[in-house]
Amino acid sequence: MLPRSHIRNIGISAHIDAGKTTLSERMLYYTGKIHKIQEVGDYGGATMDYMELEREKGITITSAAITCFWHDTQINLIDTPGHVDFTIEVERSLRVLDGAIMVLDGVAGVQSQTLTVDRQIKRYRVPCIAFINKLDRAGANPFRAVESLRDKLGLNPLLLQYPIGMEDEFAGVVDLIEMVANYFEGENGEHQFSQPIPTDLQTEAQAAREKLLDRISIHSEEMMGQLLAGEEVPKQTIWEAIRQGTLSREFIPVLMGSALKNKGVQNLLDAIDLYLPSPLEREVITATDVATEKEVKVYPEPSDPLVALAFKLTDDEFGQLTYARIYAGTLNQGDRLYNSRTKKNIRVSRIVRIEADKRQELKSASAGEIVGLLGVDCASGDTLCSPGTNLSLEGIFVPEPVMAIAITPKSQEDSDRIAKALHRFVREDPTLHVSNDPESNKTLISGMGELHLDIYLERMRREYHAEAYVSPPAVAYRETITQPAQFDYTLRKQTGTAGQYAQVIGRLEPCKEPFLFENRVVGGAIPPQFIPACDRGFRDALATGWLKGYPIIGVKAILTGGSFHPFDSSEVAFRYAARVAFEEGFARAKPTLLEPMMLLEVETPIEFLGRIQGKLLSRRALLLGSEARDNDLIIRAEVPLAEMFGYSTELRSLSQGMATFSMEFAEYRPLPENLLNEIR
Repeated sequence: MLPRSHIRNIGISAHIDAGKTTLSERMLYYTGKIHKIQEVGDYGGATMDYMELEREKGITITSAAITCFWHDTQINLIDTPGHVDFTIEVERSLRVLDGAIMVLDGVAGVQSQTLTVDRQIKRYRVPCIAFINKLDRAGANPFRAVESLRDKLGLNPLLLQYPIGMEDEFAGVVDLIEMVANYFEGENGEHQFSQPIPTDLQTEAQAAREKLLDRISIHSEEMMGQLLAGEEVPKQTIWEAIRQGTLSREFIPVLMGSALKNKGVQNLLDAIDLYLPSPLEREVITATDVATEKEVKVYPEPSDPLVALAFKLTDDEFGQLTYARIYAGTLNQGDRLYNSRTKKNIRVSRIVRIEADKRQELKSASAGEIVGLLGVDCASGDTLCSPGTNLSLEGIFVPEPVMAIAITPKSQEDSDRIAKALHRFVREDPTLHVSNDPESNKTLISGMGELHLDIYLERMRREYHAEAYVSPPAVAYRETITQPAQFDYTLRKQTGTAGQYAQVIGRLEPCKEPFLFENRVVGGAIPPQFIPACDRGFRDALATGWLKGYPIIGVKAILTGGSFHPFDSSEVAFRYAARVAFEEGFARAKPTLLEPMMLLEVETPIEFLGRIQGKLLSRRALLLGSEARDNDLIIRAEVPLAEMFGYSTELRSLSQGMATFSMEFAEYRPLPENLLNEIR
């Protein structure tokens, strides 16, 4: 087993079509993991896109993990989807990884989904390297991409390489630390060799190196002294200074190349080893002791009690496969673990190293490793620990679904199969919500977008042979209040000997969070044991709004007083009273509907600009601006999701098939009053 200082847990994240899967395929080839490169869209598909649907559609749907070795470093690699509908895959991968590679298209630079990836990387404070890909494409400009990292993401990019040629003349890269030109030859670019920097690039490369050293030296007194003294700075000193700045997230090293043309990938593998952290170097994570609710530091020590996070579930022929990151301790086959959420003990029957869709048996695994567990009954986000260690790790941020469809089974057999399929899918994907519409008796499936829901319907048909009638997609609206309102409700019922009595007094206020509860009861007006029941009652009321029956968000419930009866009051009574009080207060607080707004990015030839903008305005879009990129224009806008159905067909028609678009959820915003009556 390798020392943990030689392990790198990394993920590849980017906007869709930036070349993540192509890059990961090259990394597996150069590390000797695979012996033949498969392209996205080839028969058989890329190694990491192992699902049949992924290979058919040419996109990554689920994050795939694989282990490879570069020199004496073990790289646990996760390739994540770029499409916004599958953002939970990126979210849960970054939650457990130590480092990330942000891939940028050399032509487009920072795109809409890059913004989401950047937010996720910052949320989990993951040290990161940027790789500017596709420098062989017409219009590629790595310097513009670097500027977009600085201007749009607020990052501090550190350019470590200089391109040799551009577009169809892209030949290699200059290493600004060792000051050599790196070229890549062979059928698949497997032969890397170095030569002196071409004469026509020496002046530019020297200027770029001086700028690089000047920016690094701010964070290294040793380097600063050597530069001021006019001494040559050793490359080991530069590597170490970059490493420390990367680990502290003060800057982000930038490398470049073309994965498709097999150039620059080996340099990226070297950078993963040089600059990204081992499990020992990541920030110490914090867990919560469930019993005392105190924070506890979890150190990556193999001899400590085990603490692991189950971050992803899939099903295979042996049952549930649980992806787990081990943060502390050592796990052996057959060990018993404690699930701090369910309060149950479980036994690990098998431990495997995950190789995309293949498995390698392990006898044990220790802190810093990402492994698969078989025979473990848990949910995504559960903390698994040694018996007697009752810790809970911070969960994974789960975005709310924005779109829903209703399905009706075609037969009774289909009904059973659909129930089985949805039970599995909901356990696997926290962004997929399933509920029943009591009026129509239909099953409602909510997700992140049309593609997200289409994929699960297709998986239902293929994997479970379940057929269903499907209604058109509907927007997942929310309800909220626009002003404060008081509530005062008394439940008073007498049924035989036992009665029900509870009074709750307080007010509702708008707030930024989905829901907040504040207890301001003094003097024992409501006994402390009934306060949690009031909180649960308020939360019960959130499920169904007063206007149109949509879930409620953005409300703070403040409990200020009430009364109780020594014999007739109970938790059930206060929970019911709180729910009714909330509903009455909500009706008086001038409620309104919120609709999901999407951040839209359209890339189009300039001649179609006017007609595309005109049609966007007719879809209630707010135009945020446009940006010239070579011969194309990038239009950015915020547009209601309700107006975006069928947009891909319209855009093709407006632009003769030459424009493309991407969009992601931005926020919920009040629906214009004149449209309220149109919503059912």
